[in-house]
Amino acid sequence: MKFPIQHRLMAPADDPVPPGSGLPTGSRPEMGRGMMLQASSSDCGSSGPFRLDGRTALVTGAVGILGRHFCHGLAAAGAAVVVTDLDESECERLAAELRRDHNVPALGLGCDITVPESVDSLVERATRALGDIHILHNNAGGKSSNLDAFYARFEDYSLDEWRRIMAVNIDGTFLVTQAVGRRMVAQGKGGSIIQTASVYGALAPDQRIYEGSEYQGRPISSPAVYAASKAAVIGLTRYLAAYWADAGIRVNCLCPGGVESGQNEEFRRRYGQRVPLGRMAQAGEMVGTLLYLASDASSYVTGQVLMVDGGLSAW
Repeated sequence: MKFPIQHRLMAPADDPVPPGSGLPTGSRPEMGRGMMLQASSSDCGSSGPFRLDGRTALVTGAVGILGRHFCHGLAAAGAAVVVTDLDESECERLAAELRRDHNVPALGLGCDITVPESVDSLVERATRALGDIHILHNNAGGKSSNLDAFYARFEDYSLDEWRRIMAVNIDGTFLVTQAVGRRMVAQGKGGSIIQTASVYGALAPDQRIYEGSEYQGRPISSPAVYAASKAAVIGLTRYLAAYWADAGIRVNCLCPGGVESGQNEEFRRRYGQRVPLGRMAQAGEMVGTLLYLASDASSYVTGQVLMVDGGLSAW
């Protein structure tokens, strides 16, 4: 069964992220607790363990808000990028941005990651155009168009909605990882696979932060299906890290905490009180961790779950 569902990182309202906002030249923002100016993509340098020159990265969920940041970060580090999501025309537009802004090869390909034949076609088209795949970033996540069903209370949650989310968040991750991992094994050059999970795949959400909270004008929560699917991604990551270690393929998880995107002030206040750094993340603050896991800087790191959460998981 195929489900009409978005394949982008569109998690509960404390996870989805907005386009990054640049600061005007010469401006100096007021610095909150734990806030640092983010390095620009030009700060990657021309050499060093974080560079990805000569490598190809495939990113799912690429035209979502967080996916765009990840694609630009990989391209800025020198990687050729395969941009994939449901809408091929949107993927092609983002690929054109990467070629223009970073002078790297980039290819936009549409794919429904819940359909095995679509995934197989994606990998075949990508390798035919750009050669070996060295980095896979499973960044796709699902939220159905029926927000009432997605945010329903656990006692009232429908099995159909549960399966819709699982079809993307874990089945799609399985299918893409299987297809690309098989290709990496055949290439015989190792590789790096990074899965985007969530802090809520390891921790339960504090239900108190949702009192009086809104996202895009509606009450918000964090559904059980999201937590369960992301916990499954973490489990799969650890399994594959051991399974493919002898092939030199490293597999790790990037777990974002809440990222500011459009939540109301009450939610941001309540969430910030739960975080040692006292605030939600900005989208660009996830990119450095991805580059670390994708590059030789993490050559002895596999099977790890990196929480990028402002210290939320520390207490």
